Amino acid sequence: MRICRFQHDKAIRYGLIHDDKVDLLESAPFQTIQVSGKTLPLSELKLLAPVTPPNILAIGRNYLAHVNETSSDRPAQPLLFIKASSALTDPEAPIILPAMAPDAVDYEAELAVVIGRKARCVSEKDALDYVLGYTCANDVSARDCQLKLDGQWARGKSFDSFCPLGPWIETELSPDKLSISTRLNGQVMQQSSTANMIFNCRYLISYLSHAMTLLPGTIILTGTPEGVGMARKPPVYLKPGDVVEVSIEGIGTLRNPVVKQQ
Repeated sequence: MRICRFQHDKAIRYGLIHDDKVDLLESAPFQTIQVSGKTLPLSELKLLAPVTPPNILAIGRNYLAHVNETSSDRPAQPLLFIKASSALTDPEAPIILPAMAPDAVDYEAELAVVIGRKARCVSEKDALDYVLGYTCANDVSARDCQLKLDGQWARGKSFDSFCPLGPWIETELSPDKLSISTRLNGQVMQQSSTANMIFNCRYLISYLSHAMTLLPGTIILTGTPEGVGMARKPPVYLKPGDVVEVSIEGIGTLRNPVVKQQ
């Protein structure tokens, strides 16, 4: 199933995508998925970020080639940071270069896990039973704030619009071997597979659930592969007028333009 969240006639609803139509759901898809019987054309709907997460949990340095390109140490355990939920933004909505830090904003393609039911101290074996589905994410990062100015990652990862998510949630998918890529203005910048994760999705869900309760709707960003802008020579950072596309096999493409803060 492909679950979307959308706006239509000022109302925000969830639905199931079938080709060019959307079957409306009675409620959010976390307890049960109940179709209302009403259908709308997909072309008439504005797709939103497919979930409003209570928490956005993100994993750094989870692809070895990315660890190497940034001259970092391979982590012995998942490197967790948290993005502000207010960083969430929709498919096709702009990534806004913040006025206070506009010059070193970077893209990061990531597979996002959407938790479907409360998970606490779950095993790796059972971890995927707690997943609603998967979607595309862009862990946008102000590298100067993250790496030079602040001494930690919170502000650099959490500016408004720094977590594009979507375009929908795919429920019938194995996360273990999916191609993942970023295109910047049509040029491929990142190209890898989720098979190259250091810590796979099962491990991450179990690990995080032993530290904190994972509530329905929680997003886990599973790390980015090599090819980020800051590792290029010279660095390639986002600028007004750019278009960033994150594509993941079996899900689709998350597209966002880049603008300057007004």
